[in-house]
Amino acid sequence: MSQQPGLAPLVDLGGGVTMPQLGLGTWPMTDDEATRVVPQAIDLGYRLIDTAENYENEQGVGAGIRAAGVDRSEIFITTKFNRRWHSIDGARTACENSLRRLGVDYLDLLLVHWPNPDQGRYVEAFEGLVELREAGLVRAIGTSNFKPAHLQRLFDLGLSPQLNQIQLDPYHRRDDLVAIHRARGIVTESWRPLGMGRQMLEDPSIVRIAQAHQRTPAQILLRWQVQQGFATCPKSSNPLRQAQNLAIFDFALNDDEMQALDALDRPDPEMFDADAFGH
Repeated sequence: MSQQPGLAPLVDLGGGVTMPQLGLGTWPMTDDEATRVVPQAIDLGYRLIDTAENYENEQGVGAGIRAAGVDRSEIFITTKFNRRWHSIDGARTACENSLRRLGVDYLDLLLVHWPNPDQGRYVEAFEGLVELREAGLVRAIGTSNFKPAHLQRLFDLGLSPQLNQIQLDPYHRRDDLVAIHRARGIVTESWRPLGMGRQMLEDPSIVRIAQAHQRTPAQILLRWQVQQGFATCPKSSNPLRQAQNLAIFDFALNDDEMQALDALDRPDPEMFDADAFGH
């Protein structure tokens, strides 16, 4: 994937694969909405599109990518598969299903969506990803919502994801998990980087920093992510917000501002626990 002026910078996933640092999240878009919104985002400069089997919009995402008229090699497609496919053969079936729905012949990044430890087969699912990468159906492989203990089971077998996509924002800093990622060369990517509802967007500390930079609170939250080297995929169907979300690479937060955002970390019962939740 080539770097283009005005687009998000690239992060290195290893193995010769790079990925835009900021992309478009598509949950909970319908197929029809994705067909309309994805080409709009690509026209604005987005090159990373994040979807999943469970979002039930892969067909719309694929149609939107084709409608944009941009070469497939310039679009980075991430998708994920659910617990039904947690086996070596199941991972291949899940991949083939996603390829068909998206209308493409390879995936840039395929993730195990949740570990589902009660089922106890996420290692097999990941072994299936390794085979898919070796077969050339997938360029990069990773996990989503894996906690330290889940990752350790992979490490013990000599396996490692290239990326782990997790719930991460100033209210949920996940320092212990991020430290493991950095030590192992795993890219950290956040989902729902703007939080649930409007709580973070209206947080006085975040609003104050936004006003100082003449930016939106959403831009401050996204800048906090990318300034630490994290990748992220905020969802928006609104073209103005899409453009604003992408326009975060021409300013920086100072140390005091980063520390003020870091200080918002808190225990949160609304955080999704991958030992208790999954699909």
